[in-house]
Amino acid sequence: MFLDFDGVLHPEFCHESRHFECNDHLLDACRGRDDLEIVISSTWRNNMALSALKVRLPEALARRVVGVTAPYATLQDLPAKVMPFEREAECLGWMRANRPGHIAWVAVDDRAWLFRPFCVELFLVSGKTGLNAEAGGKLFERLQRL
Repeated sequence: MFLDFDGVLHPEFCHESRHFECNDHLLDACRGRDDLEIVISSTWRNNMALSALKVRLPEALARRVVGVTAPYATLQDLPAKVMPFEREAECLGWMRANRPGHIAWVAVDDRAWLFRPFCVELFLVSGKTGLNAEAGGKLFERLQRL
């Protein structure tokens, strides 16, 4: 799972006192998937070390974090069709470098324009609410099908 922070783990543009208020909904969505790994795709990765990012998550989620996506500007040898879509390209770049072969993945994000239209790997969250209980339930169902 590729995980964005702003607009997913808390509403976009919210006061910092509300940061990560949706963590419990993500934790619930991941239950029963002990094999699930998390890669942080949030722009927070550009300014914080991995250890500092993990501290923002509950321990049960933090221990699943295996890395962060590489910056878009460093990506090479990706299909031209994904290059205009920055976040999807970063996710695909990480998959190619770290999980060769076909392994199912999902990106939990609130910005559809960072992915190709109809990208099947995208689980779109409303940035106004973040991953609320309803969206968390739908993500749970999606993860069970992976």
